[in-house]
Amino acid sequence: MNDVPSSTQFAQFASRRSAVSGLAPLVAIVFCGFLAVGAPLPALSLYIHDELGFSGFTVGWVIGLQSVVTVLSRHFAGTLSDHHGPRWIVLRGLPLAALAAGCYLASALLPVAPEFRLAVLIVGRLLLGIAESLFITGTMSWGIGRIGVARTGKVMSWQGIAMYAAFGLGAPLGLAVHSVCGFAGVAVLAIVTPLIALGVAFALPPVPVVGGDRVHVPVHRVLRLIWLPGLVLAFATVPFASMTAFLPLAYGARSWTGAGVAIASFGIAYVFVRLVGSHLPDRFGPVRVVAVSVVIEMFGQLVLWGAPSSAIALAGAALTGLGFSLVFPSMGVMATRRVPAELRGRAVGNFMAFFDVAVALTGPLVGLSIGAMGYSAAFVAGIIASAAALALMPAAARIGRSGSQPGDGRA
Repeated sequence: MNDVPSSTQFAQFASRRSAVSGLAPLVAIVFCGFLAVGAPLPALSLYIHDELGFSGFTVGWVIGLQSVVTVLSRHFAGTLSDHHGPRWIVLRGLPLAALAAGCYLASALLPVAPEFRLAVLIVGRLLLGIAESLFITGTMSWGIGRIGVARTGKVMSWQGIAMYAAFGLGAPLGLAVHSVCGFAGVAVLAIVTPLIALGVAFALPPVPVVGGDRVHVPVHRVLRLIWLPGLVLAFATVPFASMTAFLPLAYGARSWTGAGVAIASFGIAYVFVRLVGSHLPDRFGPVRVVAVSVVIEMFGQLVLWGAPSSAIALAGAALTGLGFSLVFPSMGVMATRRVPAELRGRAVGNFMAFFDVAVALTGPLVGLSIGAMGYSAAFVAGIIASAAALALMPAAARIGRSGSQPGDGRA
């Protein structure tokens, strides 16, 4: 059933609703739903490499596979959100995430050859890619609908806090469960958390559908509006993606302990900056904030690359979180501010797809590089990608001054 409240009256109410009351339930949905993504992530590398016996390259492409599927389904998810309403797709994405984790559980428990267990795991990664695309795109659009388009930056900041808190806190939680219960325990955790999110989603009312079934827009016309801020996001995501996938293995290769704590330090630093600095893009402009942010992120990767001890590596992970924190909301506002309301879901979905592309490509490419350079390749990739994001800042500044992108036009 479609989300059908009166759009004019709802918009007036949304503009008066506080951010706390409007976004807190959605933050809970994103956090619990994304635990199904974040908690298994570092445990996946240990499961595939140590228990199933596959190479670092296999670890990389299996982890990245989920994001490939998410990329391919983002525009479709945004279209469904615009046509049926964001609540509609959230209520379908969360059960699919639980089903994906059920495949993880089957992979862990089936008494079959490692190759077959890997195949079952891959099915779960494919399902999770679709599920993430549905419930994250839906919650972003749902949040904008609940508190108004003028506060899009706040929606992205709060939703981003939930996402990376789920990554940062989920990683040590997943590793702790893995150490006690094995990968099967991690799978059970990933089944339960999206079902909790589903209960919260059921209790929330819908927001109006602004796109309707009349709007049919090809993906390239939406990408034309958002490609540059999306590309900045993609490059800035590489340090996070590489660190999350390979830091546990890098720690193991150096006989260090505390990989989960290091990843948690990324999440804590990320959330801290979001909480105290969410006003900075509005005060100083998104381009200046992102330029400083990627410099900090690059320095964090340099620290990780040269770290002589686990304590120094922990500091590098925290610096990476400090730097990455404000990139998403800053570039997100730039990407969506000229997009008409009826394309909002597709704009949000396609902007977030740049994050997914970065995660999808980082895993296998870094996995290949590890064979030649060792696990330091993960941090070299982060340094190079941060520098590339910084190199795009002059072009982003020109777009910010003009209010449009080169070749821009309404879709």
